[in-house]
Amino acid sequence: MSVQRTLHLGLMFWATGTHAAGWRHPDARADAAYDIRLIQEVSQAAERAKLDFVFLGDRLATDPALQHSNPAQISRLEPFTTAAAIAAATSHVGIVVTANPTYSDPYSIARLLASLDHLDGGRTAWNLVTGADAAAALNFGRDAHWDTGKRYDWAEETLRVVRALWDNAPGPDGRGGRPIHHRGTYFSVDGPLDVGAPPQGQVVLLSAGTSDRSRDLGAREADMVFAGPQPTLAARREFYADIKARAARYGRADQVTVLPGLTPVVAPTTEEAVARYDELNSLLVLAPEEEVGELVRAGGIGEGYRLSRTSASRLFGVDLRGCDLTAQVPAETLAAVSEEGRRRLAEITRLTRRTATGPHRITYGDLVYATPTQLSHTVVGDPYEVADMIQEWFEERLADGFNIYPSSVPGSVTDFVDLVVPELQRRGLFRKDYQGTTLREHLGLAVPPRRSA
Repeated sequence: MSVQRTLHLGLMFWATGTHAAGWRHPDARADAAYDIRLIQEVSQAAERAKLDFVFLGDRLATDPALQHSNPAQISRLEPFTTAAAIAAATSHVGIVVTANPTYSDPYSIARLLASLDHLDGGRTAWNLVTGADAAAALNFGRDAHWDTGKRYDWAEETLRVVRALWDNAPGPDGRGGRPIHHRGTYFSVDGPLDVGAPPQGQVVLLSAGTSDRSRDLGAREADMVFAGPQPTLAARREFYADIKARAARYGRADQVTVLPGLTPVVAPTTEEAVARYDELNSLLVLAPEEEVGELVRAGGIGEGYRLSRTSASRLFGVDLRGCDLTAQVPAETLAAVSEEGRRRLAEITRLTRRTATGPHRITYGDLVYATPTQLSHTVVGDPYEVADMIQEWFEERLADGFNIYPSSVPGSVTDFVDLVVPELQRRGLFRKDYQGTTLREHLGLAVPPRRSA
């Protein structure tokens, strides 16, 4: 019997927005990462829209260079602390917290997650990441960041220990906890856990990554898999099909939800949406032209060129140095761009509706702003156009839903909640109310049976 697919939506909470200039938007707050009332209000908006979860990322290192690529990751509160405050202000929306096993021990992770699942009544999810930032090693007394193989070996043993601790944790009355006597390659953990078993039995598990190890871990163990930015339709289709095929081999074909990131820039009309997108880009601060060279990280989310005319010249294969960003680009210049430049020209047209010829022409600014790596797929339009894109990806099996990346906070959150969600509900694609109180219920997942150590 086939299972009825359900669209899932979550909100990625980055306090200054996922657009590099989101913190400079007139309605944004540069100090939003430390305003717990604002964080609670944004989470309440997500709950009002019946979203599945609010997602709290984390990063164990910082870098001033992020001011040009991903300012939201320069500084923010530790996620478990923030999650507890969100739990106190909401009653249904799921709460995803990031915990990196590379720099944590399994007993502490199990204890923190189980405690949070009790506080929020079964709404917790663990975003398991092994860490892509080499700088984190220097903050934890190590000489170097481990390679991918060791990080995933460590993470998989951590997951086995954490799940064993939960399965053998005390019951609600504090009785019945059993030791697990784990003796593995990296850990020796006796147990039992000093926190009662999570209300969800097992806290919902998320994973992300594009390597073969991360894909296999997600398909075999995770309840949700976050798909990173894919440059082409073919790449998006391949990732989704690969995760589902791997999950099927593990007997989990209907238990893994694949969620790409999506940045919607939405307004009541297309023209207004494009104007909002242009306004955000106009607030970007270009890097000094002499700062070129190697690719720069966007806070653990891919690599990209610096935002400058020189970088854009290298990417598009035409000389853009000294250009007026507001001026239109001659058609002959656009005809001479590189192969990658042509792909990005198509993206510029999709987002701005501007073309090489005609009444609305591509500008030099469009080329420069299209140079850095995008953190997620972006869609610009009115509520119907954004809903069309979401519906197409869902029905074409490119995604089971989306992790919404707000370009600025709180404005773009409100825009999506008030404009797009009602349209998705009108089409019968998204729930009008929660059918339960736990995240497992939102995702249609049963509580797994407890396994004795």
